[in-house]
Amino acid sequence: MSETDAGKLSPKNRNDGNVGRRTFLKATGVSAGAAALAGCTDTIGGGGDGGIPDTIRLGALGPADSPMGDSILKSAELAVEEINDDGGIAGADVTLSTKDTKDDPGTTRSGYQELTTGENVHATVGIFGSENLLSIMGNISNAQTVHMTAGAATPEAPARVADDFEANKYWFRVGPVNADYLQQSMIDYASARFDTMGWDTVAVIAEDYVWTEPITDSIEQRLEEEVGVEVTSVQRIAEGTEDFTPIYDQLESAGVDGAFTALAHIGTTSLVQWAQQQRPFGYGGIHVPTQLPSFWDATSGACISTFSQTTATADSEITEKTVPYADAYAEKYDGALPVYTGYSAYDAVYMLKDAIESGESVDSDTIVSELESMTFTGTSGTLEFFGEDGDYPHDIKYGEEYTRGVYFQWQPEGESGTQSVVWPDEHQQSEYQAPPWQ
Repeated sequence: MSETDAGKLSPKNRNDGNVGRRTFLKATGVSAGAAALAGCTDTIGGGGDGGIPDTIRLGALGPADSPMGDSILKSAELAVEEINDDGGIAGADVTLSTKDTKDDPGTTRSGYQELTTGENVHATVGIFGSENLLSIMGNISNAQTVHMTAGAATPEAPARVADDFEANKYWFRVGPVNADYLQQSMIDYASARFDTMGWDTVAVIAEDYVWTEPITDSIEQRLEEEVGVEVTSVQRIAEGTEDFTPIYDQLESAGVDGAFTALAHIGTTSLVQWAQQQRPFGYGGIHVPTQLPSFWDATSGACISTFSQTTATADSEITEKTVPYADAYAEKYDGALPVYTGYSAYDAVYMLKDAIESGESVDSDTIVSELESMTFTGTSGTLEFFGEDGDYPHDIKYGEEYTRGVYFQWQPEGESGTQSVVWPDEHQQSEYQAPPWQ
């Protein structure tokens, strides 16, 4: 699917995500509206029965020991803190309850049930890992509580919404773009940069997880037909693989110019061995570990010259909100910087705020309707969801006019390294550099 097929803005549905807030404030007046709404009776039950309660309860889920999960939980916390400092949601205070999913489907389900049944939250955000997301799709349907995914890429989730919209309409994804679009992103990047990088012959290596299935099913054909490069192999690498030497020997024998990657869970070992062995081919594509701002120090610089797609880097001005969010995150969390899940979790909380204020209710069906018609300027771009009849119902749209992320490369900077954006053109900070041993 091309960017132009990703979905066009319908004029009747186009509104600035911030308009909801402005419309609400205009209709009620800041002080009068806040005072009146603050006096409403609290709702009972997850998802909300309507109106605005005294306190709006949100939940966030993610693996706390993982940088991706940690960034979800902290970004939701940051957004809630900012919102409360600015008067809350429609005058109501906001609370946030977080659950550690431990990157385990069973723990994810129990955490989600605690939030929606035990704590009666009005909406949830988060989830890293497609297996974990799919494990709670039935729970989201049963709870009828809006969930905003930030971190899992499987297109199976919107497929379930399409199969039974009424049952599954409470699910939305803010980011990242789904794995079908991640494949499109790899094709877009390859078309724009492979020629200048000197990548005429490549091999694709992807980890054998659910999220990479849409990427590997047709990428060989598309790279050859649309980009014009030779693909020597497409390999799905098993979980637990610790020695990449035989794989790299094959790639080196095949004379590839680059290893085009789709790695998240097993990416660190792969990258470090590539650098330690100083293989005569480049390395990068979608590589989640190298998205970590701390990855240069964590690998003692082994990530030099690797590149990856990500939602945003801390100094890439995707929108006017991107850098201020990263700066606020760093200020609150002792200089730490967010990873891709954090941008989406932060945007998700603010989208919920606008949806509740524009609908003047925490009723789940009302929030669903407001989100469906929303166009929101977030930290990761212009965010808009597919509708019921769209290609991916309630999933985020991909494309230059929506959100498509950036590709960055680790390049040396003084005694350390920096994530320098190399694509797309409007955010480019430097040219791609070949590994120093080549």
